Amino acid sequence: IHEDVEIGEGTVIDNNVTIYSGTRIGKNCHIYSGAVIGGDPQDLKYKGEKTYAIIGDNTTIREFATIHRGTASKGKTIIGNNNLIMAYCHVAHDCVLNNNIIMSNATQLAGEVVVDDFAIIGGGSLVHQFTHIGSHVMIQGGSKINKDVPPYAIAAREPIAFCGINSVGLNRRGYTPEQIHTIQETYRLIYNNGMNTTQAIAYIEANMPASTERDTIISFIKSSPRGIIKG
Repeated sequence: IHEDVEIGEGTVIDNNVTIYSGTRIGKNCHIYSGAVIGGDPQDLKYKGEKTYAIIGDNTTIREFATIHRGTASKGKTIIGNNNLIMAYCHVAHDCVLNNNIIMSNATQLAGEVVVDDFAIIGGGSLVHQFTHIGSHVMIQGGSKINKDVPPYAIAAREPIAFCGINSVGLNRRGYTPEQIHTIQETYRLIYNNGMNTTQAIAYIEANMPASTERDTIISFIKSSPRGIIKG
């Protein structure tokens, strides 16, 4: 454990873990053997500036996972609360992972990826830099993710595509049948109505009642510079 490291109460650090300067770890985390936290970014624009790796509470980081600090771009890599990062995963510089996320074994996130709450990324997946993965998403193991994955979606196949909504996960998290129907109908209009994405969004805004679920999907798509996965 290097200097300028903060570790919260109740956090367990196993043997052969390396924690570099600028790391902040919250309470009741568990860092398993061989993990490396807060290492230098693998980015040629990094010039040794002071940056951080920030990990919230109740997060588990399994064997040989690697999490790098930020660069001057954002200054910090952030991992929130209640996350499970399995063995051999990599979280690159300036990534932002929110809460209740599962990264299965050997998943690799390139720089400046954003992952929203309750996303599950299957093992061995590769996520392109600057990609945004929405909330309550389920991604098939071994996926190559080079477009944004919108909220509530199941993403699978090769090349990766929208394969329906994560209804099992939504049910488990207390979404009502009416909310799930709204999500299904929104995506039916986006992917199966013969319109391009811009036309579909305009149609949905004009013809579907506003709701948290509808607006979450629309806001995500509108703010996506990379564009979303195909249907």
